[in-house]
Amino acid sequence: MNLKKTIVYGASTLGLVAVLAACGGSDAGEQTPSGLGLTKLGAFTHQGGEGSAEITAYDAASKKLFVVNGAVASLDVLNLSNPAKPELLKSITMASLWADAGAANSVAVHQGMVALAVQAIDKTKPGRLIVLRASDYAILGTAVVGALPDMVTFTPDGKTLLLANEGEPNSYGASDSVDPEGSISVVDVSALTLSSANVTLAAKTADFKSFNSQKDALIASGVRIYGPGASVAQDLEPEYITVSSDGKTAYVTLQENNALAIVDVATAKVTSIKPLGYKDHSLAGNGLDASDKDNAVNIRTWPVPLLGMYLPDAIASYSVAGQTYLITANEGDARADWLGYNEEARVKELTLSPALEAFKSDAQLGRLNVTTSLGAVNGVYEKLYAYGTRSFSIWNAQGQQVFDSGDQLEQLTKDLPQAKFNASHSDNKQDDRSDNKGPEPEGVIVAQFGQKHYAFIGLERIGGVMVYDVSQPSRPVYETYINTRSGATGDLGPEGMHFVAADKSPNGKPLLVVGNEVSGTTVIYQINLKY
Repeated sequence: MNLKKTIVYGASTLGLVAVLAACGGSDAGEQTPSGLGLTKLGAFTHQGGEGSAEITAYDAASKKLFVVNGAVASLDVLNLSNPAKPELLKSITMASLWADAGAANSVAVHQGMVALAVQAIDKTKPGRLIVLRASDYAILGTAVVGALPDMVTFTPDGKTLLLANEGEPNSYGASDSVDPEGSISVVDVSALTLSSANVTLAAKTADFKSFNSQKDALIASGVRIYGPGASVAQDLEPEYITVSSDGKTAYVTLQENNALAIVDVATAKVTSIKPLGYKDHSLAGNGLDASDKDNAVNIRTWPVPLLGMYLPDAIASYSVAGQTYLITANEGDARADWLGYNEEARVKELTLSPALEAFKSDAQLGRLNVTTSLGAVNGVYEKLYAYGTRSFSIWNAQGQQVFDSGDQLEQLTKDLPQAKFNASHSDNKQDDRSDNKGPEPEGVIVAQFGQKHYAFIGLERIGGVMVYDVSQPSRPVYETYINTRSGATGDLGPEGMHFVAADKSPNGKPLLVVGNEVSGTTVIYQINLKY
């Protein structure tokens, strides 16, 4: 771990480099910076409390920032003409756009078009893509998409929209249980213009039906397919999408399944499913603090079969020397709250092998949350599989890992004064999340300035953004860390990050926008490049 840069705290001037949305372009032609910093210009607190500031997207022509407000099922539109004082222009309810609308889950913008991924009130029913005109919010076009569309993104040329349809079940085993298939919708919007009026768009569906017959082989390879009675197509749950710079290939995280789907955009076909494997917490550099009851910061390796499931949420892509690389934020996610099935348990609740039994105290592994879907032989757990890996990873275009940050995120945050180590996003109690995913990296985006690429990893629980120079994909270098929470207040639970390039920015400076889900605040930072 290279600690050549200092950790920087506070809510004013922060050491952070520029960031670019994963589907955006780059500033490769400009001079390479020698240093970077960020100044907090302004913030807006949304109505609705927790869940009211999630995903954001900016339209340069109208100088409007669009923010998904999940708390009240709306799209909040902010005037960003003065980024130091963002002001609410309008709150558009999803019900006003579609009678059967639940919440909007994601938003993306391209040249005056605002694309929304909207789930139905009944999440198991088909959702909608709704495209608005940024200037007056008129509906330009709509498309029927899969169940629970959770993320939407444009291809780099703006001609195609892709949506990750998660397809979560409402329950398992009940008479009214419904488990829709996960899928990726591919929508051609090349004919859509700012003069269009509520055009019905056709969505192609990249589904997983062709993999149903390969269930045993996929499980053997490491893909988690474990929903009771679910087919492969039902069990796979697309979470997040990134698109290659040429727009030809999409890479989709299948979070609960610990896998990656590769999609040919032109044909709307899933070409392969790549298992991500498991992280060995017995190896040097792969430690973790596994207990919230040991009254200490105790980042360590474990001399037993303790494996981490990557289970990534966000994914971003970038190119180095003509090769595509993928970066994942390895959050972890359990199927724990659904009627009829719960895979989550604490280690001490399981019947363990003698080797694991020796580590079942609360101060060791006893409190750690693990899955019951893996590791048992005849009812006795010989291996433990924990949620998330408390890290970010870099993969090549074939889904092979070239780097993992190991235990660096916990090591770097252990001395943070604004929030105690592994604190939750809703309080400031030290060690509170050590038993369950630690700092919980959730979001990631990538930017290029000159010859440097930077990755920005949002830490959902402890808060803040971790920044790495990833110009050499196999040897990332820690750059800096920021956090604008203040104890149990301030900006809590970063969810989505968005970059506004200098030539699109209302003040001529590059901006970073962060939606903080728990505090319901959207924060505007100015990025200052040093040469």
